[in-house]
This record gives sequence, structure tokens and C-alpha cells, in this order.
Amino acid sequence: MATDPATLERTAATPATSEGEVEGDHERMSHIVLEGYHPDEKPDEFVSLGPSVVEGIVNGTPVRALCGKTWVPNRDPKRYPLCPTCKEIAERMGWDVPIS
Repeated sequence: MATDPATLERTAATPATSEGEVEGDHERMSHIVLEGYHPDEKPDEFVSLGPSVVEGIVNGTPVRALCGKTWVPNRDPKRYPLCPTCKEIAERMGWDVPIS
């Protein structure tokens, strides 16, 4: 699996709204979901790492955030602050982080 940030698919942020692994304000934050990546050896190929945020919204499929939070997305992520754990992980990997 490629780890070069240049080969990773863009991430999508969406809020967590269901009961999950972390309590408190973490429930009302936008989270970053890595939907997949493009391998270095086959840049035209996309490797899915799980359900996309769109699939989660349309089909009610749970998605997993970088911080480990799992939930079914169903709200506007722009209404919530960005999860600091997701932001920190994304920044360490050299990704462009959405404005929180």
C-alpha cells in the first residue's frame, strides 16, 4: 500500500452523529475519511479502503475516520468544527487539511 501523500485520494470531511468510540464533543465534529489511494506502481488504479462518504449518506453505510470514529454520515460537515485528531493525522501525512 502506498503511503506517499501525492498518491492518496483526497479525503472528505463529514460529522459524526451516532454513538461511537469517543464520548462528548467528539460526537459533534467533522471527521476526515480516507476513501482510498492510487498505488505508486499503478497510478491510474484506485484502491478503495472502505465505503465512501457518499455511499454512507446514500446507503446508510458506516464510514471510518482517520481518528478511528465509525458512524453513518447524515449531516452537513460545514456546521461542525474539524476533529483535532483527524486534522493532526492528516497534517502528519502531508495532506491538505480542510479549513475548520
